[in-house]
Amino acid sequence: MVVILSYYHIRRVSLLLKKTKRLLGLKDSRLKAFTLIECLIALLVISGSLLVYQALTKSLMVSERYLAANDQDNWLLFSQQLRAELSGTTLQGIRNNRLYVEKDKKALSFGQVKGHDFRKAAGNGRGYQPMLFGLSSSQITAVGQQVIIKLKWQSGLERTFIYAFQEKG
Repeated sequence: MVVILSYYHIRRVSLLLKKTKRLLGLKDSRLKAFTLIECLIALLVISGSLLVYQALTKSLMVSERYLAANDQDNWLLFSQQLRAELSGTTLQGIRNNRLYVEKDKKALSFGQVKGHDFRKAAGNGRGYQPMLFGLSSSQITAVGQQVIIKLKWQSGLERTFIYAFQEKG
């Protein structure tokens, strides 16, 4: 059986195909297809980016854990704070492993107490302010107007703080 299509039928099918393409959005689209090699390159770029991000995150976490467990940053903050506290003071003496100074006619004392912290307190021992935590021992000595504070942490870190007071007069 032979089907003879007239020009009219061919024209209707052609118009129907055009309408279908237009409805599907295929008529005006000139998108190039992704080739397999382009897909692989895109996957490699995405994978590489994620690996770099993961490595940076891991490095940041290691640094954060190190700083949290390391007493070095606490030492740096303490030494700067103690130097600021001692500026403008006069040395009164050292008794019972405590440093006694006078600032603005107020007596202050610095030293480690029974616990594991180094404190600033009033001359009578009241109103203390912890300055450093995690100490296992401390030793305060004076040679003339120069004070030497040796600190040892529970982690094993040892540091020495030296401060020279101004001569009276």
